[in-house]
This record gives sequence, C-alpha cells and structure tokens, in this order.
Amino acid sequence: MRWELAHDARFRRIVRRGTATAHPEFDHAVHVEVGHLDPDRVLYYRFRAGGWVSETGRTRTAPATRDRVAGLRFAAVSCQAYHDGYFTPYGHLAEDDVDVVFHLGDYLYEYAVNSAGGARKYTDRVLPDLFNHETTTLEDYRLRYALYKSDPDLRAAHAAHPFVVTWDDHETENNYAGDIDENEDPPEEFLLRRAAAYRAYWENQPLRRPSCRTDRTPGCTGVWAGADWPSSTSSTRASTAPTRRTATERTSPARSRTTRRAPSPARRRSAG
Repeated sequence: MRWELAHDARFRRIVRRGTATAHPEFDHAVHVEVGHLDPDRVLYYRFRAGGWVSETGRTRTAPATRDRVAGLRFAAVSCQAYHDGYFTPYGHLAEDDVDVVFHLGDYLYEYAVNSAGGARKYTDRVLPDLFNHETTTLEDYRLRYALYKSDPDLRAAHAAHPFVVTWDDHETENNYAGDIDENEDPPEEFLLRRAAAYRAYWENQPLRRPSCRTDRTPGCTGVWAGADWPSSTSSTRASTAPTRRTATERTSPARSRTTRRAPSPARRRSAG
C-alpha cells in the first residue's frame, strides 16, 4: 500500500510519501508513522492500493516545544453505542474548528447490536448472525469495529481531526478489571477474550506500532493510550473534512463536548 502526505488536499505539494505492508495477521491494518515534520502545520493524507484510492484525511502537527501557544481547541467524546442511535454529533464535530479530539473510551459496545432495541434495527436484516451476539472472539471485535466505522459521521470526524484515544471497559467487556470479567469467569478464559479485544483495538485505532506487544499473552496485550498526533497516520481514517463552522454543544447517543480557547494568529494562518 502506498501513502502520501501533503500540504494541500489536492496533493500538489507532497511532504512525504512511502509504502507500507498490510499484513493479514493484523487484519490488513496499516499504521504509518511519519517523523521529523514541521510543527504546527495542517497536513492531508491518503492511501493507495492497486487502483483503489482512499478518501482524503486531514491531520495536524503539534506546536514546537518552545512555541508560545495562546490556546488549544479540543473536543472530548465518549460512549458511542451503535445500537442506541445515530452518531449525529460526529457530523457536527467534523465541521468544528478544533486542534485535536480526545476519545475517552467506550469506542464500541460489546453487547448484541439489537439486544437493547435501539434505533438501528435494520442491522438485523443485514447479516444478522455477525452482530446479534456479544463480542468474545477476535473476529467478533474486528467485525464490531467495521460496523461502527461504517457510520459516515464517525468516519468524517476521524478524517477531519487527529484523535488521541484511550479505552474504557466496553472495548472489552462491561466492568472488567485486570483478569476478572463481569461474570467472574475463569481468568484463563477471560484473558483470551481480553487479548482479542486489545488486538482489535490496536488494529482499528490510531496507535503507534510499538503499542502492540505480544510478549506476554496472545494478542496486543501491551496496548497503551496513544495517538496519531502529531506524527503518524492510520488507514482506519476516511472521508473528506467538510467546511468548518462554529461549534455548539449537542446531546445524543454519541456524546460530544467541545472545549475551546481563542486560537493564536499562527494557528489561524496554518489552518487557513
């Protein structure tokens, strides 16, 4: 797979380009880390595989360590339950002018998609066996991420902004702690499920490659909270960022909170 990073959305001013291998054992996920970039810059990226070209994503680099920064605009999001309703706030977030998005966890829910009688009942008519049970295996978790990332508003938010991510409990199982799950199943059984959940999380989130460690139990057990901000990109992004507008706070099954301060003149110039 070829990747490109540019100053402009039409990729006329290429900053860096290269190739990466999409390994089947990681479900063909690609994590590209690009270092030594100029600070405080808006950049655009895309991927190519054969005749397929991804939609364009947008990211930005952090200010230099010694820069005097007047403010930071960020959004905080969490608890997106696909089975409970639509991700409309993410469509609005994709249009907001923020520097970075912090995802505070519960990126997905492990429950059967239709078990709660939510708004997206059409999924029980489309390959129902894939989603009408709780996630326990690696394939289950991979399919659940694929379902969530099929949402156009979530995809637009990922394409518009760099994400800093961490998890809560539902990325694995409700109220688990260490090697103990909600139902107090034998730890040796639950650890296999936890390893599968951690691995799928790493595959589908903008985490750096060293975040995935396999030196303890099968799967990516050493995954830590990380981000593609300021210097790496991931193939899990899609869609072109829409035109910006002023942010407002909204409430829906996908919860979003935007915190903003006055941007510095340098930031305004770089985002223009």
